[in-house]
Amino acid sequence: MSFIVKVLLSSFSVIVATWLLNGVMIRSYITALLVVFVMAILNMILKPILVILTIPVTIFTFGLFLLVINAVIALIASSIVPGFYIDGFWTALWFSLIISILNYLINLDDRNKRRSYR
Repeated sequence: MSFIVKVLLSSFSVIVATWLLNGVMIRSYITALLVVFVMAILNMILKPILVILTIPVTIFTFGLFLLVINAVIALIASSIVPGFYIDGFWTALWFSLIISILNYLINLDDRNKRRSYR
């Protein structure tokens, strides 16, 4: 899939997660696009650092601590992007889990196409 389509579908998953959760607020679709860009940048820069720093905890929890890292990234994005608000940690955890599941489902077709070319 092209990059633009992936960004648009990811912003749609942010809107769906906002619709499903009471503690998340997004002002507009443009804000959702900005949230996707900010979270992508945070995932590129901050997430690898946090993963390396928390390797023992991540191993001890069998990888479930990565959900906490995703929630922290969502909370940081909510403090950076104007018009995007997350109520608290647990809401951010559910928000990041919903977005991860939706983005996995969106990219599932793309993964199947790559396998068929091999």
